[in-house]
Amino acid sequence: MTRMKIILPLLTVLLLTACSFNKVYLHPIKLSQIPPDKKEATMTVHTNNDTTLVVFQSKTFQPTFISTTNDTLKHNFTIESIVFKSENGNCLNGWFLKPKDFTPTITLLHFHGNAGCLLSLFLHQFQTITPLLKYGFQIFVFDYSGFGFSEGKATRQNVLIDGNSALTYLKNRDDVKNTKLVIYGQSLGGHLSAVVAQQRQADIDGLVVEGAFSSHKDVAAVYAGFLGRMLVSEKYSASKSIRTYIKPLLIIHSTEDKVIPFKMGQKVYNNANEPKEFYIIKECHICGPAFYADSISSKIENMLRTR
Repeated sequence: MTRMKIILPLLTVLLLTACSFNKVYLHPIKLSQIPPDKKEATMTVHTNNDTTLVVFQSKTFQPTFISTTNDTLKHNFTIESIVFKSENGNCLNGWFLKPKDFTPTITLLHFHGNAGCLLSLFLHQFQTITPLLKYGFQIFVFDYSGFGFSEGKATRQNVLIDGNSALTYLKNRDDVKNTKLVIYGQSLGGHLSAVVAQQRQADIDGLVVEGAFSSHKDVAAVYAGFLGRMLVSEKYSASKSIRTYIKPLLIIHSTEDKVIPFKMGQKVYNNANEPKEFYIIKECHICGPAFYADSISSKIENMLRTR
């Protein structure tokens, strides 16, 4: 009886700890839904000692960015806000970004990281993917379930379903059908991109993985040793999925990455098949497009020529 009194609380602690570990992978920012009787909603966002007003239209969530002087902010690309349904039943919000001065021949499906939402990605982390627009790419970015205006709950299973659903939506667009389609994932999205790409190889032309962890257990072990590896469930794994992916692959990882260890990028690369390239960079976590947009765009174009 005494032994049971010790074991039961211990099992309870381990179970609660495991649940906590499994929740650390997703840190969404959820935006309040616009009331049905409202035509729009305005949000104030503070960035880099500046203030931007963002006006969202109801139902479509189409954004308009306004400066403190009440001027509409101009970009060298257009933003089309889209609401599409995931296979899990949740309505997801995405933005289709198109350069104004180019006719794109390559479409990037972007999987973002574990935190924030489209709005924070666009304003606070503006350089994570948009620099590639000026090199002629068109880019589809979207929020997983439970992020931003997207419905539902943020779970790892929903993230995987959402990634596949975003690819299905994108494949059916007329302005995508005549372009090369590449999945570009960063951080958690990089891990996800390897899994989706392996499952949907016939639907894509290439894959870019930047700053990704090799598996949920591997990244848990970095922060909590063997206990983290033991307690975290492995629902799907980039390092395993990449073994049976055979389309062109570009892996990008910074030697100065303080979030995801460089060795994890190496592990994914070592498990991958040819044709593949490992682009070693410097600078911060998933800052590749901010500092290396020119070379990354060239490498994507070269990667697609290997097909």
